Amino acid sequence: MINALERLGKQLQGDLFTDSATRILYATDASAYREMPLAVAVPQTVDDLKRLIQFANDFNTSLIPRTAGTSLAGQVVGNGIVVDVSKYFNKILEINTTEKWVRVQPGVVRDELNMALQPYGLFFGPETSTANRAMIGGMVGNNSCGSNSIVYGSTREHVLEIKVLLADGSEAIFKELSLNEFQAKCNDDNAASPLEAAIYRQIRELLSNPENQKQIRDNFPKAVIERRNTGYALDILLETEPFSTAEEYRTFGPYVQKADAPPPFNFCKLIAGSEGTLAFITEIKLNLVPRPPEKVGLVCVHCNSIDESLRANIIAVKHRPSASELIDHYVLECTKANIEQRQNRFFVQGDPQAILVVEFSKDTAEEVYEAANQLIIDLQSHGLGYYYPIVSGADVKKVWALRKAGLGLLGNIPGDEKAVAVIEDTAVAVEDLPAYIREFNAILKKYGLYSVHYAHAGSGELHLRPIINLKTEEGNRLFKTIAQEIAVLVKKYNGSLSGEHGDGRLRGEFIAQMVGQRCYEMFREVKQTWDPKGIFNPGKIVDTPPMNQFLRYQPNQQTPDYQTVLDFGASGGILRHAEQCNGSGDCRKSHLSGGTMCPSYMATRSEK
Repeated sequence: MINALERLGKQLQGDLFTDSATRILYATDASAYREMPLAVAVPQTVDDLKRLIQFANDFNTSLIPRTAGTSLAGQVVGNGIVVDVSKYFNKILEINTTEKWVRVQPGVVRDELNMALQPYGLFFGPETSTANRAMIGGMVGNNSCGSNSIVYGSTREHVLEIKVLLADGSEAIFKELSLNEFQAKCNDDNAASPLEAAIYRQIRELLSNPENQKQIRDNFPKAVIERRNTGYALDILLETEPFSTAEEYRTFGPYVQKADAPPPFNFCKLIAGSEGTLAFITEIKLNLVPRPPEKVGLVCVHCNSIDESLRANIIAVKHRPSASELIDHYVLECTKANIEQRQNRFFVQGDPQAILVVEFSKDTAEEVYEAANQLIIDLQSHGLGYYYPIVSGADVKKVWALRKAGLGLLGNIPGDEKAVAVIEDTAVAVEDLPAYIREFNAILKKYGLYSVHYAHAGSGELHLRPIINLKTEEGNRLFKTIAQEIAVLVKKYNGSLSGEHGDGRLRGEFIAQMVGQRCYEMFREVKQTWDPKGIFNPGKIVDTPPMNQFLRYQPNQQTPDYQTVLDFGASGGILRHAEQCNGSGDCRKSHLSGGTMCPSYMATRSEK
């Protein structure tokens, strides 16, 4: 294998690394997982990718596509070849202002794309809290969304066309198809390769089966839950023109705002959220929307409890805000000790148990204040909240910076107990959120645990992170026990175990429980058809190892104590100080993003 990798490296225009240091760097992402890859490839051309696919087929290994590595469920961790496309596949290829779309390579950073679109008055809507380093390829692979999803939805709704390399190395372009075009693909008349034709035939057979249709409609999350990243999106494909009537679409369609007829078939809906397990993306065509109104205001609702803030959220979403985000007291406490974030606490009065940040975007400042005041009156009439500062102008960015800082700051908790990403991505209907969180916290209390609560209340999804020490046997056991119990709770509310962070290794074990065994077998059939030899990111979504294996920390793991010249006593020593990095990738920001960042990365664009 070493000799084969050396030969492969000489054939690539890009780079191939097999040294221990580079492999260690790419053994983790922003999740709790760690596994040493066989090698790290930094391809420069599509031909490089084709050679990598051929190598994986020939030598029975796998390819793990990676951009910024900010995934939270172990999506880019594995023992194959990690393929980092962030360095060279980072070009904006075409902007069409008339038809309002853009064509990009997967390594384009989301915020930098919008900087390039700004002169045209256009905008790519979905965002993440990591948007100043998260890349479009990763956003498609994970079907990412963020605080503004109640307006713009997830990435899936904005992907028009995807160019990929299939498992046999052939190129394919997936886009909307008419009924005639769909049948032609199935019949080999218009397919780029036999594999592409087989992919279309398999989905036709799968979704034309009435029993399969019933299983999907009965077992996927309830229709009002727009954040749904559990398994492959067969529910979305089912409600398209070849398989769904207009009446069925209006009844079962997975989004609240439905058209009169089902949309045309488009495999992009399946690829979005597939986590690199079906094909290797080389180009993406995205729908663009007009830039949002420039006048923005925030109502920062101070609450005495999490429950009160979630009841306030039900009122807030009825006022059609552009975002409704939660910050709990654990996150607020973390910001007190952070030099950069202390100045962003200007709007916080006292020590609230939770702050619900509700955003309104309007054409004029008067409209913003009118909407904000109407919300405050409504909240007061229901006895919800006790302090309602309205923030506008340049101060808005400070509030959102404070909210987005939560993920990184949670890694700064001293000691071995950390806020662990294990059940942080569940989504339920907004109306169910208060009751769901009450039951959620009761389960944690049973095990002597407590949780951080923050993020997307307006979409029915809070990021919930229990504090667990994964270096102990008890912590390892709790990691899985909590995941199992919360999966049962999510199913009780017909929610989605993943709203935006994806399944990866973390939630793959529970997918059959969430959607039923038959739907899970459908997922396996899809994977087998697209990727017969399992070369694309195996062990994610389907056939995953147990979720408490391949963790970054092992039970009874000892932390050596090194004597250092500088004092790291406040962190528990230099190794625990290093462990405060949770992999959220802030150091990968370019000079365009501003703020604190890593100058060596800016100069080299190298993870090392």
